[in-house]
Amino acid sequence: MNNYETVFILTPVLSDAQMKEAVDKFKVLLTDQGAEIVNEENWGLRKLAYPIEKKNTGFYCFLEYKAEPTVINRLEVNFRRDERVIRFLTVKQDHFAFEYAEKRRNNKGGAKKHEEAKPVQETTAVETEEAKEN
Repeated sequence: MNNYETVFILTPVLSDAQMKEAVDKFKVLLTDQGAEIVNEENWGLRKLAYPIEKKNTGFYCFLEYKAEPTVINRLEVNFRRDERVIRFLTVKQDHFAFEYAEKRRNNKGGAKKHEEAKPVQETTAVETEEAKEN
């Protein structure tokens, strides 16, 4: 089994329920074909770099999974047939990309650790002299 990641853009006219239904459809398609979904991210409504089908925004969805190469063909055929999908891209991860993705998944909350440090208090010369006197 190879490691793959797919990003697809759904049309912005969908409601939240319709968007979740579309994502679930593709997840079920993958799992029915024997793929193992490793990570799923909903990047939300974002502005497109250029208009696609007269639309300037789209719902971005990211799936990372392990699958056989034959599964990709079936997935991409379903992307092409579904009118809710306006763009998609599937990439096979090499060893380095897999390690980077694994690190990124495990480190999602890591940036908040540094925020817990206490802020340094600034003291003026008057405050330090008062402290010496007491």
